Amino acid sequence: MTEGNFVDYVKINIFSGNGGKGSAHFRREKFITKGGPDGGDGGRGGNVVFVTDKSLWTLHHFRFQKHFKCGHGGDGSGSRSTGADGADSIIRVPIGTVIRDTETNKILYETIEDGDHKIILDGGKGGLGNWNFRSSTNQAPRYSQPGIKGKERQLTLELKLLADVGLVGFPNVGKSTLLKTITSAKPKIGNYEFTTLKPNLGIVQYRDYRSFVMADIPGIIEGASEGRGLGHHFLRHIERNSVLLFLLSAESEDLVKQYKVLLNELKKYNPELLDKQRIIAVSKSDLIDDKTKLKIQKDISKKIKDIPFEFISSVSNVGLVEIKDLLWKVLNE
Repeated sequence: MTEGNFVDYVKINIFSGNGGKGSAHFRREKFITKGGPDGGDGGRGGNVVFVTDKSLWTLHHFRFQKHFKCGHGGDGSGSRSTGADGADSIIRVPIGTVIRDTETNKILYETIEDGDHKIILDGGKGGLGNWNFRSSTNQAPRYSQPGIKGKERQLTLELKLLADVGLVGFPNVGKSTLLKTITSAKPKIGNYEFTTLKPNLGIVQYRDYRSFVMADIPGIIEGASEGRGLGHHFLRHIERNSVLLFLLSAESEDLVKQYKVLLNELKKYNPELLDKQRIIAVSKSDLIDDKTKLKIQKDISKKIKDIPFEFISSVSNVGLVEIKDLLWKVLNE
């Protein structure tokens, strides 16, 4: 999937159908010149229905259609015939889609299971025919109800990636390079900040034909939780990851400070993110000598307690087997 095809945020407009009119018909047949009321009800308007589809990975298909209109209910007719229901508008979305009301920002629905159906906007109710209004004092009602009009709503759709491992780190620390090295994903790679502008997913092949999914999001900078950089827009993808892999560059002057800044941004965005399992990978370790490596090891062990870590290099393949073993172990604990 190319970067341009990954869409995880869209706004759409939905319109439910109008209910059909009830009929004010009277029975007229041979030898029955004054039959009673037999007007049928109008059909209901079409509903807007969201269906969860596991075959979809992004919201890219909404680039080409942003307005969804349902069919209107048919009018009632004689012989108490009810009008046809309006056609529903079926909208398919991937697992992990959050549907919000754009005006109130209220969450209306969140897709979890494949095949789930959810009516987000009801169609208008059909009007009652005159047959419903007959009584002992009014045996020939000449009126019926009009159908109720459909509704209109603007929705905001946000996709949260479903991945086992989420890569967290500052820009240009080697997240995309790691993803490319240990998966078949082909993210854009460059020696400058914010090379990654869209999240990338890759499947990590493990031993005995087992695998897990890894997600790379754009780099987080200080202030990301308040909207700085690109991190604010993509931090929601981390919410659905089981394990967070913090990538810290060995070239950094203070790795511990780097880690704490990242942790603070996650806490500001959503404190529940700190409850997730965490692992640290010190990237670009081929660029430092053993003395520097020992110093980093002591700093992490002393200042960041109870968090497992590994030295890795995606270029020279150092520590990649070990980090996969560690990730698999934590995922399956």
